[in-house]
Amino acid sequence: MTILSGIQPSGVLHLGNYLGALKQFIALQNEGHAYYCIVDLHAITVPQEPEQLRQNTLSLAAMYLAAGLDPQKSTLFVQSHVKEHAELGWILNTIATMGELERMTQFKDKTSGVKGQGSVTVGLFDYPVLMAADILLYQPHIVPVGEDQQQHVELTRELAKRFNHRFGETFRIPEVRLQKEGARIMGLDNPNKKMSKSASSPNNYIALTDDAETIKKKIAKAVTDSGTEVISGKDKPALTNLLTIMSVLSSKSIPQLEKHFAGKGYAAFKKELAETVIESLAPLQNEYQKLMGTPQTLKKILEDGAHRARSVATKTMEQAREKIGLLK
Repeated sequence: MTILSGIQPSGVLHLGNYLGALKQFIALQNEGHAYYCIVDLHAITVPQEPEQLRQNTLSLAAMYLAAGLDPQKSTLFVQSHVKEHAELGWILNTIATMGELERMTQFKDKTSGVKGQGSVTVGLFDYPVLMAADILLYQPHIVPVGEDQQQHVELTRELAKRFNHRFGETFRIPEVRLQKEGARIMGLDNPNKKMSKSASSPNNYIALTDDAETIKKKIAKAVTDSGTEVISGKDKPALTNLLTIMSVLSSKSIPQLEKHFAGKGYAAFKKELAETVIESLAPLQNEYQKLMGTPQTLKKILEDGAHRARSVATKTMEQAREKIGLLK
């Protein structure tokens, strides 16, 4: 089985990224061959500082590896190091429609505060087509993504079917793989919005690089629901979110945790939750620091990954070029 997914190098990774994506990626590398792409071309759909982008790309590679990604089992590479991503993206643009892209909810969310469309970049609008190219180049069976990316994978499936129908069988139609538990970790300061590195307050998220004291303070400040019992439910979004975090990290079910904290109150719950987060992140943080101290090792791993990725992407592009009639 072939697996493909990716993350943007656009800032510090947080607990939501880890529980909703990284943990799943690491588990999936034992189910087949995984291609994990650091999507720097997607990152530049919004303004980036060049040197910071380079640093974020290395940092993300280090975090993948620190979380347990094995470069012998998986292919870790940078999107811009494989030129076929941009080429296939352009070809898919010729069969994608404006209407399809206008319906993308993530585009609507990102531009909701913008007056008019004059300042919105074409790249941000066209993001889902490049994502489709990222996926289809490697003929994956499954694409593990968060819920917010599911619509983009559905568009990928539609574009692959459309291309195959017009030009002949070329692309495998991939399946979405959603993580059932902990796939959508919400903000500590607002349980109705997803945890986000772009949030206005740093108390919204726990960065994977936060030290123990910072984690304790952020969890202590996390909003809770009315009442005193540590229970989950539709009317308890804040507690449900915090219990979900603890459940995924501790491998204990939410009912088990509710029973454990019966009669103990919020303070005891937050204290133990902070300890669980700190203990869970400690091995990852230690390994991350070691890797960031050896940038040449990281670059070599990414270089090897790009070489393997290109060998597959090139074959797919040769088929696509021939099918649509481009002269050799």
